[in-house]
Amino acid sequence: MPVRYNTVLVAVDGSDEAKRALKKAITIAKDNTAKLLIVHVVDTRTFASIEHYDRMIFTEAEKYAEDMLKDYKEQAINAGVKDVSMIIEYGSPKVKITRDVVKKHEVDLIVTGATGLNAVERFLIGSVSEHITRHARCDVLIVRTDMAEE
Repeated sequence: MPVRYNTVLVAVDGSDEAKRALKKAITIAKDNTAKLLIVHVVDTRTFASIEHYDRMIFTEAEKYAEDMLKDYKEQAINAGVKDVSMIIEYGSPKVKITRDVVKKHEVDLIVTGATGLNAVERFLIGSVSEHITRHARCDVLIVRTDMAEE
């Protein structure tokens, strides 16, 4: 019984793990003629210690997200994915991805790296990928290797 995905979400944060996840998500989206959602969540919890949310830092985080997603979208289009959307959300990546984005966009596959940029968060409160695996209501692919390493 062949598996078909209509909407593939790839969670990215700029890490090498996320770049590997993006490559696999592009391949899966192309092979399934699926919509590809490239999602970055600006983790507003990281601003909690900064009194009154320093606007400069927040603006830089938004610009970083936009530039990264534009680059990733271009890679997907150049690879042959026809339907690519960029999504920037704000809040906890764990919650935004598993509850809000998946439901709103009827995602049937989430692709994410095994780890991301923030080692401290993984140690203190658990990884985003672990949370996604436990709480997503759709299939989840955790990427650990590069395409060339397979």
